[in-house]
Amino acid sequence: MRILLINPNTTPAVTDLVADHVRGLVGGAAEIVAVTGRFGARYIASRAASAIAGHAALDALAEHVAGADAVYLACFGDPGLAALREVSPVPVVGMAEAACRAACAEGRRFAIVTGGALWGPMLTEFVATLGLADRLSGVRTVAPTGGEIAADPEAALGLLAAACTACAEADGAEAVILGGAALAGLAARIQPRVPVPVLCSVEAGTRAVLAAAGARAGGGGPRGTAPTLASVGLSPALAALLAGT
Repeated sequence: MRILLINPNTTPAVTDLVADHVRGLVGGAAEIVAVTGRFGARYIASRAASAIAGHAALDALAEHVAGADAVYLACFGDPGLAALREVSPVPVVGMAEAACRAACAEGRRFAIVTGGALWGPMLTEFVATLGLADRLSGVRTVAPTGGEIAADPEAALGLLAAACTACAEADGAEAVILGGAALAGLAARIQPRVPVPVLCSVEAGTRAVLAAAGARAGGGGPRGTAPTLASVGLSPALAALLAGT
């Protein structure tokens, strides 16, 4: 199986971090083709950056989806996920959606912890779009952005552990999602300090995209159904994808 991993941030080091973690999880079960956003924010930490990232993700899909069995949108918050699914010829899995559904799998109330203050309301709204608002006990953010955490994870471990513990003890969460591509692998490191399960969003998304790719290989899975669209100023690959050519 071949999985296209899209990081719509424009920081290659974050792409390398999450891709290496995913490759370690899948072993020889799939080939991971990782691409970084061609334009946009170095790290997504605002609504404007997220909107631009949705375009960058579409651009990357159009350029690289040929030969893939599934696409992994490896960015917590899933910018452009619905649009990607509308035009993609193969299944698309979003990291945040996969993590939220994994947290709910056993009927648990869950919380989210991530880096960057502006993500609080953005993620609360995102969970509501999944129909899971009543399962969310809260979103807590730490001051460093995901990009800053990736640059110095050791400095953030205490902040992340404290936020996850507060989710459990103050907010009533029975599980906590540690959200963000740049936080790959940190959930296991802080788990001993937190009284409830801590889910790694990267790992939840990896499991979901493997399942999606396997379903497609067996003949199942969704297909894009968007009408053709004339456009101006887009990359040649994206313009061709939207035009259905």
